[in-house]
Amino acid sequence: MHAITVRPTDQADAKGRHRPGPEKLEWSEVPTPAPGSGEVLVKVSACGMNRADLLQRQGLYPPPPGVSQIMGFEVVGTIAELGDDVSGWKVGDQVVGLLAGGGYAEYAVVPAGQLLHMPQGVDPVVAATLVEVAATVISNMDHVGLKSGETFLVHGGAGGVGQFAIQYAKALGCTVITTCGTPQKQEFCRRLGADVALDYHQDWVAGVKEATGGHGADVILDVMGAKYLGLNVDALATGGRLVIIGMQGGTKGELNIGKLLAKRGLVTATSLRFRPLAEKAQICRRVEELAWPMYADGRISPAPVETFPITEAAAAHTRLESGEVLGKIALTL
Repeated sequence: MHAITVRPTDQADAKGRHRPGPEKLEWSEVPTPAPGSGEVLVKVSACGMNRADLLQRQGLYPPPPGVSQIMGFEVVGTIAELGDDVSGWKVGDQVVGLLAGGGYAEYAVVPAGQLLHMPQGVDPVVAATLVEVAATVISNMDHVGLKSGETFLVHGGAGGVGQFAIQYAKALGCTVITTCGTPQKQEFCRRLGADVALDYHQDWVAGVKEATGGHGADVILDVMGAKYLGLNVDALATGGRLVIIGMQGGTKGELNIGKLLAKRGLVTATSLRFRPLAEKAQICRRVEELAWPMYADGRISPAPVETFPITEAAAAHTRLESGEVLGKIALTL
C-alpha cells in the first residue's frame, strides 16, 4: 500500500533542532498492516487532519509504543478485513475510525472498539473530520462535569475543537464565551451560538469578567497551554475547572498557587491519544450516543472542511500551519 511518510531533515533550526517541514512529506510505498485480535483493517477513503499531526511531523508528539509511525487520528472508509475476536462488524461496512496513528494511508488498522457507525446525513469526507474533536470535547466535559446553567469558555472558537465545543455547550444549556483572532472569526463564532466572542489580542480576561458580572468562567477548555495558564486561572470562577488539551502556547508555565487556592479551582490536562483502549472505546460510544444525534437533528453543524488529495499532504500541512483555516482539513483518497 501507499502512505504519507516523513523524510528526515539535515537542516537544524536556530536552537539546533531538526524539525521536518511540510516539504518532507511524501507518498511512499509501505507494507500493508494486518489486523490483530480485536482489530479491523479499514480501506481508507478520507482522513481528518489535526494540529497534533503537525507536531508529530516535527518529532514533538511521537505515537505510543507499538502504534504506527504514520500520522492520522481519524478516518472514514470500509472494513476490508476482520481480525480475530471481532463481533458486530462485517467486511464492507462503512465506518468512522478513531486511531492513535496510521490514518494517512490507503489502509489503516483500527481497534474494533474505536469504530463508529456513519453519522446520519453527513457527507463521508466531512465525517472523517468529526470524531477526534467530538471525542476530545465530550470526554473532557464529562471529566469536569460541565452542566446546564454554567459559563463555559473555549479558546480558539473558530477551530475544529472550538466550533464543536461552542455548539455542544449551548446544547447543554450553558452560557458560552470564546476567544478568536479576527472580527470575522468572532462573528462566525457568534453565529454558531457563542454568547460572547472576544479578541485574544486584547484583555480577554477582563472581557470574561465583564460578560459574567465578575463571576468568571465555570469551565475553561484550553488549547494554548503554558501561555494562558496564569490568565486562565484569573478568568476562573470560584470552584471553576480548567482543562488543558493543547500546547500551542508552550509546555512550561508559571502557576500562582495562591490564586488557585483562593478560587478552590481545579487544573487538569488530558490527552486522548494515550488513553487505554477500553477508555477510548467508551468515549467512542459516548460520541455515538451524544454527538451523532446532534448532527442528525441540526443542533450541531459540522465545521467547514477544506479537502486535499492525500498525495498533496504537504500543501495541506502548510495550509493548516497558516492559521487561516476556518474549521478542518480532510485528505481524500
